[in-house]
Amino acid sequence: MASPKKKLQGLVAATITPMTEHGEINFSVIGQYVDYLVKEQGVKNIFVNGTTGEGLSLSISERRRVAEEWVTKGRNKLDQVVIHVGALSLKESQELAQHAAEIGADGIAVIAPFFLKPWNKDVLINFLKEVAAAAPALPFYYYHIPALTGVKIRAEEVLDGIQEKIPTFQGLKFSDTDLLDFAQCVDQNRQRQFAFLFGVDEQLLSALVMGATGAVGRMCCFLSSTYNYLGKKTNQMLEAFERKDFSSALNHQFCIQRFINFVVKLGFGVSQTKAIMTLVSGIPMGPPRLPLQKASREFTDNAEAKLRSLDFLSFNDLKDGNLEACS
Repeated sequence: MASPKKKLQGLVAATITPMTEHGEINFSVIGQYVDYLVKEQGVKNIFVNGTTGEGLSLSISERRRVAEEWVTKGRNKLDQVVIHVGALSLKESQELAQHAAEIGADGIAVIAPFFLKPWNKDVLINFLKEVAAAAPALPFYYYHIPALTGVKIRAEEVLDGIQEKIPTFQGLKFSDTDLLDFAQCVDQNRQRQFAFLFGVDEQLLSALVMGATGAVGRMCCFLSSTYNYLGKKTNQMLEAFERKDFSSALNHQFCIQRFINFVVKLGFGVSQTKAIMTLVSGIPMGPPRLPLQKASREFTDNAEAKLRSLDFLSFNDLKDGNLEACS
């Protein structure tokens, strides 16, 4: 049975794929991106080529190159690099899974096929089993994201007996707001050492109470990993929760929600996440790939003002003026 170096837990940033203004992948900044996550945000686990990374808008060769770059640049800096290898084609998923093993990734994850959809649990498991078998030495994670796949099979059902059919199964990335389903996944598998990675940033504290072991950033329905630029604040919430300082943990969650609630009303997704990440990190993330559209300057200006008001930006000019900060 495959087993990771250590259990995947804590924050896992769903990485953005940097692009040039012409829509080509900007590999040159990924090393800088790694250093930023580790040193500035305290995030040492990543999820590559997922929704935030526009993985399904990339060609197979591009996905392979992106995975290679993250594994190479993250060596001896990141704890775990998990590669999303889901695709509509079983053969392509298997190819990506084999490649992830060859380059030394720490795990693979797969979403349900979303055009010709599996109609019940057994069909979905059969698909996942074939992908996992292509990389038998790698931990395997199921990526549950029904709002995008349209596959409404409950995660609780998928996990029932899954390790007997997929021996490399190590955990679940749960990107849905159905906390009942998530709680049942945890409750019914307490004897197993699964990683329960919650994927809705604005509900993370609720999921921690229910037994989440970590979090892969993604805002519900808005497709964004805030841990790329709010990792430090989210880690403070995790630390408060661990020491049972629930009042502080709740304050941190409310603070994060203030920003999320604000940008959601403006219209928030992968495009806007790229703009915010560029603003906060100084690393050029570029525009998204079509059919997504570049974030407007109005959005970026408004998001910057909100980040400053919440003291999420540590620029020198934040010291001036009377700004209400989260504490």
